Amino acid sequence: MTGAASSASTASAPAADARALGLAHYAARGVLEHVLARHGSTFQQQIALRAAVTSDVPQTRDDLAAQIHSTLKADPAGIRRTLDELLDKRLLVAVGAHLRPTDEGRALLTAVGEETAPVTAGIWGGIPAEDLAAAGRVLALVTERANAKLASLTA
Repeated sequence: MTGAASSASTASAPAADARALGLAHYAARGVLEHVLARHGSTFQQQIALRAAVTSDVPQTRDDLAAQIHSTLKADPAGIRRTLDELLDKRLLVAVGAHLRPTDEGRALLTAVGEETAPVTAGIWGGIPAEDLAAAGRVLALVTERANAKLASLTA
């Protein structure tokens, strides 16, 4: 896209709102879910596995479930089923009270990351840094406000 075309499309773009955010999320998630399906995995499994892999300390089932719930706002019973699925697939293993990722679990995240990297680059590539920074600030504020509202609704 040329600079002029980019400016024209930006000038005529609708303002960001909840619908636009949702559409962008589901479009990007659809791409990821397509890749995950080829590996026999789901979005929630990937989020749970990534939480276990990126944790600095081993997590108990409750700690991991709470972290995933905080991220996805998903049903706690569904999160526990997801953890059971990862254990059944031997992507996580129970070591005492802690759930730890296996080499297979780490390999799955690596493979998915390698497959999605060029797609992600194509989706995000070419967006000016200042636009990404502005979008990042807006998304952080929306997330903060939505989390606060959810907390007040569930308190």
